[in-house]
Amino acid sequence: MNCKTRIALIPAYEPTELLLSVMEIAADEGFIVITVDDGSGIGYADIFEAAEKFGTVLFNSENRGKGAALKMGFKYIAERFEEPYTVVTMDADGQHAVTDAMNVCCAAETYENTLILGSRSLEQNVPLRSRLGNSITRLVFKASTGVKIYDTQTGLRAFSSRLMPIMVNIPGERYEYEMNVLLYFADSGLPVKEVPILTIYFENNAGSHFNTIKDSYKIYREIIKFSLSSLSCFVIDYLLFGLFSVLLSGLSTGLTASNIAARIISGTVNFSMNRELVFKSSENIYRAGAKYILLAVVILIGNTLVLNALVYGLGLNRFIAKPLTEIIFFGLSFLVQRLFIFRRQTI
Repeated sequence: MNCKTRIALIPAYEPTELLLSVMEIAADEGFIVITVDDGSGIGYADIFEAAEKFGTVLFNSENRGKGAALKMGFKYIAERFEEPYTVVTMDADGQHAVTDAMNVCCAAETYENTLILGSRSLEQNVPLRSRLGNSITRLVFKASTGVKIYDTQTGLRAFSSRLMPIMVNIPGERYEYEMNVLLYFADSGLPVKEVPILTIYFENNAGSHFNTIKDSYKIYREIIKFSLSSLSCFVIDYLLFGLFSVLLSGLSTGLTASNIAARIISGTVNFSMNRELVFKSSENIYRAGAKYILLAVVILIGNTLVLNALVYGLGLNRFIAKPLTEIIFFGLSFLVQRLFIFRRQTI
């Protein structure tokens, strides 16, 4: 795509004068600059008034969140610019170099149907909170989707106008929007490409408005809900396993029979909880049920084999071996359900 129009979109909430520097440099490099004031208030009116010298400023009357600000900018761009164009999203705190913004735009112009991420090196000179948060999110995202992305929390992202309809309609109002974008691309099999960029932090990232507890929950809530669902069903499974073990203690196949009976009952409960509460799937219930049964059979066979190996092969107490076995199969169950059984409704 021979794209000459590059648009820098900058969501801003209570910014410092670094915003003006980012906008000025971006404008000097040929970007059309659009900034969204996400309800910063009267105390920041002077900064946004000065920002209008370097580009367009859109205003939210109240703070609605980064995702809402980005989508407000996307809708403005889609309504007023003719294709083709390239959009790059940048943070207002100066942590993204304009040269890196140009590099991710070049990649987006080369790979038109690909989301381009500016990927930071997070090994050195990075605040502990940011380094730890990225590491955890990276592992959770890989476990959830099977897709490996090094820097899942980068705000420097670029895409061609072909992807605008997708970006506008992905749900999420605050920081979870950026994670939802990655989840949608992973779900849909759309490509994501990372481009190395500089790692820049000012004053130990003190300007970040990320709420560690509230915003982390929004990002991780799917796997948290899955964990709670699995824990609830494990309790059911474990109690039934204990009951059946006592009732069938005189049989040579009592261990296997107890495990199978408990798994069938707890698995039925788990299917209902995951479909309705965790993944909120639009998948046809019969199709999803058939796939879930197939998964349950495979896991049951593996679960039973491992349980018997731990009890009869290694001599572990059956009530210790049971939770160990469940932990082993937890990650596999989540990944298969997330990717193949309870797929989200596509946009």
